[in-house]
Amino acid sequence: MPTSSQSDIDHAARARDVLGFSRWWQVAAAAVMMGLISPYQYVWSSIESPIARSLALDPTALGFVFTLFVVFQAGSQFPVGWYRDRHGPRGLTLLAGLLAGGGYVGLAYATEVWQLYLLYSLGAVGVGIVYTVAVNTALKWFPDRRGLTTGVGTMAFAAGSALFIPYVRTNATVAGYPDVLRNMGLLIGVGLLVGALVLRDPPSGWADASDEGDEAAAESADAEETTDRAAEADRAETDGGATLTAGKQYTTREMLRTWQFWLMYAMFVFVSGAGLMLTAKSVSFAQNVGLNAVTATISATLIPIAGGIGRLVVGDLSDRVDRERAMAVSFTLCGIGLLAVVWFGVTNTVVGFLAAVAITAFFWSPQYTLFPSVVGDYYGQEHSSANYALLYSGKMWGGVFGGGVAGWLVTQTGWPTAFAIGGGFAVLAGLAAVLLREPSE
Repeated sequence: MPTSSQSDIDHAARARDVLGFSRWWQVAAAAVMMGLISPYQYVWSSIESPIARSLALDPTALGFVFTLFVVFQAGSQFPVGWYRDRHGPRGLTLLAGLLAGGGYVGLAYATEVWQLYLLYSLGAVGVGIVYTVAVNTALKWFPDRRGLTTGVGTMAFAAGSALFIPYVRTNATVAGYPDVLRNMGLLIGVGLLVGALVLRDPPSGWADASDEGDEAAAESADAEETTDRAAEADRAETDGGATLTAGKQYTTREMLRTWQFWLMYAMFVFVSGAGLMLTAKSVSFAQNVGLNAVTATISATLIPIAGGIGRLVVGDLSDRVDRERAMAVSFTLCGIGLLAVVWFGVTNTVVGFLAAVAITAFFWSPQYTLFPSVVGDYYGQEHSSANYALLYSGKMWGGVFGGGVAGWLVTQTGWPTAFAIGGGFAVLAGLAAVLLREPSE
């Protein structure tokens, strides 16, 4: 069996033969695009208030905007993934530039609340397209480094908003926000246009085929047999416990027949629900348990930063250890961290509260690196866009829990109990990960 470093060289060389340049440029383009669309999820809270004041609306009237964003961003990904697996990423990425860029430009001129809902939902579809394209670019070009490369892209989505926040908050006034939205919309549109020119998908089977074997196969049947054996060895090879290329390329229908998918779907809903609750309500929780406004603001700032770092660190680690074990540890620590948020919040321990928020985000966010990597490991890369997009749709239900259900729980049980329930869900997901194993063909 070749060493992992040798397998890296082989995949890099094969990709260079196809692309004419390093495959890392594909990941770099995907990461830049993810950073550009990140304000839709992470900056809304900063522009919600000036928009409401400009339109003379109660801020609660815009509360459903973020819920619609989660639904359309997650719900759009399966049809997008299905199309991308068959037609490539370029046309979709161009469409995403129009939707995500145009959505922000349109918001700058919105005068009615229904226009806000419509434009943010259209922008969410653009975000969903970019997310699907970016994550699966890593899965398709890096069967040997799935955890690291999906971590790079999803880290950019989490942490990229940190570059926008100072600019947005400085100009988050009734007079200033239209220019902010127009400028960000134009930047998103142009950036995605450039990204569309760079991205492309590898030919089918490129990672399994040996270049030397292909040449010999043209000369004799004996060489074809040798190539088949080499390809089979490639499929069986692992890098730190993670399969490089799955032997069977599962269609979405075949994937749905495996119990592993449904267990992962439940895990995805539980973990995303806990994390999205923290993302959406960390400031409100801090204020309602008696922490000061500065602490609440710092907690909200820590979430995308810690989450971005966690995606990269845990994603890279999962390439070197058993990926299911990485899931179990990460999700369990996420749940324990959220329980610690409750404890330190109730006891008004500022340093402990902020540390707990950072730990929770650090170990929650890697779900967006670990799940696509496991989908690639278990079900192959040929249909990875559609397969992971279907799993990612669990974010819709996680968003419902983190938003509406969490709000209901707060009114029925109080803030500490609602957050503790979210922590319990994350721990359950971590325990469930122990049961995962690769499906048998």
